[in-house]
This record gives sequence, structure tokens and C-alpha cells, in this order.
Amino acid sequence: MEELLELRNYIEHKRYSEALVLIGEMEEMSRDDKINKIESFLNILLLHLIKQEAERRLPRSWQVSIRNAADGVMRVNKRRKAGGCYLDSSELVESIDEIYSSALRQASLEAFDGRFDESQLAEKVDEQKIKVEALRLVLEAQRV
Repeated sequence: MEELLELRNYIEHKRYSEALVLIGEMEEMSRDDKINKIESFLNILLLHLIKQEAERRLPRSWQVSIRNAADGVMRVNKRRKAGGCYLDSSELVESIDEIYSSALRQASLEAFDGRFDESQLAEKVDEQKIKVEALRLVLEAQRV
């Protein structure tokens, strides 16, 4: 809100170059916020895919979380007015790669009632398979 008041002030005083700089900063903040939300959904998606792979089961609640997370990525990633997406498929792959270790760490606390640490749980899953499945689910949700 503070930025909008500052922008108004710049425009009212005909300080257009400063207004344009502020608009650029606001656009970047908005994009960062979208990416943070996307990555939160990706974390949930990866967490449940890791637990599914490790425990070799898929309770209904995990199915729902996986679907909701993929749908959440799709909703947030979609640029409504401008069209396209905030993150293209290669950027989604980068985000999945960056988030995987955090999701694995969290999964180690939940899978098998927390009996395995992060490295032990990593030995029970196929990291690449999980990442590919996460991307597939997100891209599939975007097509619907």
C-alpha cells in the first residue's frame, strides 16, 4: 500500500521516471510473490510424492494433497490478463530441483513415523522419478 501512495505522489508531481522505476519494483515484488506461492505448492507436491514412493502407498488424503498442489501451481502460475505463465517449464524444473531437498527433509519427519533421517529416506526413493512426476502433474494440470 505504501508503494501505491508513493506512486501517486510521483505522478502528481510529474516525476515520471521515478514512477516508472517504482512500477518496475512493484512488478518484481508481485512476480516474487507469485513464485513463492508456486514453490510452496511444489513443496507440498514433492513431499507427498516422496512419501508415496518411500512408503509404497497412497492414502486418499495424499492423493487429494497431490492434486490440490498441482492445481495450485497451475492457478498461481497462470498470467490471467497478459497470458502465458510466470514460470515456464524449464523454470518449473529449476524450482523443483531447488525445493526437492527441503521436501525430502520434511518427508523424513513424516514418512515411516520419522524413523529415517533425510539421507536414509533418500536411499528409499528415486529422486529423478519423483521430480519427473511432479513436473508431469503440474503440466497436466495446466492443460486442463
